[in-house]
Amino acid sequence: MLYSVIVPCYKSSRSIRQVVEMTAEQMQKLGKTPLEFVLVDDASPDDGETLCALHALAEDYQNVRIVELAQNAGQHNAVMAGLNECQGDIILCMDDDLQTHPSQLPALFSAFDEGYDIAYGYYPEKKHSAFRNFGSWVNYTSVRILIHKPKDLKTSSFWIIRRFVRDYVIQYKSPFTHLQGLFLRTTRNIVSVPVEHFDRAYGQSGYTFKKLIGLWSNIMGYSIVPLRMARNVGFFFSLLGILGAIAIVLKKLIAPTSAVGWFSMMAAICFFSGMIMMFLGILGEYLGRMYLVQGKNPQYVVRCVYKGQGLGHDTSEKGGGPQ
Repeated sequence: MLYSVIVPCYKSSRSIRQVVEMTAEQMQKLGKTPLEFVLVDDASPDDGETLCALHALAEDYQNVRIVELAQNAGQHNAVMAGLNECQGDIILCMDDDLQTHPSQLPALFSAFDEGYDIAYGYYPEKKHSAFRNFGSWVNYTSVRILIHKPKDLKTSSFWIIRRFVRDYVIQYKSPFTHLQGLFLRTTRNIVSVPVEHFDRAYGQSGYTFKKLIGLWSNIMGYSIVPLRMARNVGFFFSLLGILGAIAIVLKKLIAPTSAVGWFSMMAAICFFSGMIMMFLGILGEYLGRMYLVQGKNPQYVVRCVYKGQGLGHDTSEKGGGPQ
């Protein structure tokens, strides 16, 4: 049985060697071998420092494979690139910053080996900023509502899956990847394991507010709940408008001299116009994503793949995973 470790890399030149070597040591202790590493450089904007560090690892270790993306695709799409390249029967994914720490692998595998299809490590106490923790809460709540994630299922970027899960997930070709949604469409035989969340070893998170919003919005591709919400809210306010019109007519009949307020009318117009624009925006988002998917926008573009010692590599360009 082959074990694959996928690590999406973004400005991780100072930490990636520690991640690889500590993970290899821990997997050896657990007897989880043979082992391969698939390290995906997500077009790190650091003048090639991350890529040089990855090349050095490929020179030193035969079981290291480097996937170099031609442009930044985002963490989830970078992981998809790794899933398409890996060969393992059991696939592990972790971050490049030592916050998902190799020392926590025994706890994760202990639960996974009980027969689960997916094991998630989750953090009872996170070493994130208040902003990131709030974003995580919003994402958790949204996923639970939109795709009916079980309330007791807690997730993170630290997980183990079986090969059949990987084989199903890589069939997804849209660039709007959300791994939680894909995993939940595959199986519900999932366990969450509490693990320690370590401080980031170097630098700062690459997630900006814009990137977090983009990742959160990807969940729309796995649910039509927003469209149903728009329908129900539209019905509610239409009914409210009818009742309001009836109330105005009755008031005018009872007190003919009463004046209709201009400000209240303008407030109502602005409010309902805003609601209409918001729901049109939701519809436009769905239609726009359908257009981009039909146009075969790639999830990622692979510049080249480096394998094993001495950088023996395949320089053929690839786009968007298998077609």
